[in-house]
Amino acid sequence: MPSLKDLKNRIDSVKSTQKITKAMQMVAAAKLRRAQDAAEAARPYAERMGRVLASLGAVYEGQTNAPPLLAGTGRDQTHLLIVATGERGLAGGFNSSIARLARDHANRLLSEGKTVKILTVGRKGHDILRRQFPDHIIDTVSFREIKQVGFAQANQIAQNVLALFAAGEFDVATLFYAKFGSVVSQVPTATQIIPARLETVAGAEGQLAAPGVIYEYEPNEEAIVEDLLPRNISVQIFRALLENGASFYGAQMSAMDNATRNAGEMINALQLSYNRQRQAQITKELIEIISGAEAL
Repeated sequence: MPSLKDLKNRIDSVKSTQKITKAMQMVAAAKLRRAQDAAEAARPYAERMGRVLASLGAVYEGQTNAPPLLAGTGRDQTHLLIVATGERGLAGGFNSSIARLARDHANRLLSEGKTVKILTVGRKGHDILRRQFPDHIIDTVSFREIKQVGFAQANQIAQNVLALFAAGEFDVATLFYAKFGSVVSQVPTATQIIPARLETVAGAEGQLAAPGVIYEYEPNEEAIVEDLLPRNISVQIFRALLENGASFYGAQMSAMDNATRNAGEMINALQLSYNRQRQAQITKELIEIISGAEAL
């Protein structure tokens, strides 16, 4: 049984931990609002980009001269998995859930005889996946020293991916991240970005979904599509990074709140044990005093 001093030290230690988790919860809550606003603001742009490309991509329907980023290489052998996670932990199952989705996808591809290459964005994803796929990770991108990840970082990743694709290093690229739903809901998501999976829009060829509206493009649809497709890769990666940022702070806020509550329960249990042991010690001392007095 621990001594009173040991219990007192343990209570002080848990109280210090509780202060840290409470402070981290408040910091995550403060950063969550800004990250959530950024993620929600990026969604309409990314979705509109997809609709424009879907409309413009209709001009290539049934043709053999479609850009590789739209039509692919014609093969389905080598897959690149872009796994975007956080740089830090203490966020519950945020990082592990994204890595688990990527791991299951990689295992399925490997069982089908495909070649899998992994590009990790974020230190935690690399740490998790290297245990099972050390030979499949071709590169790791970390923004640990960057205070606020922006479009420049997303474009940097996109250029690396496009260079790999131009060199024939892979046939299909899939992006993994966590879509922000709420503080308690972060949904692991997989999105194929090469070849682009474009949304189906209503309307005739060359039209967007808005009824009765016909758009004319200058110089032409083909030139615009070839310019927008690489930009779409950057936009989708940027959106994933923003969604991850909001999801991370939401998960961390929830995890630190649970940790703070658990620390409080542990303090109460330790304090109760301390009081009981202290009471037993006082009772024992009183008995010894009374016994000594009676012996005299």
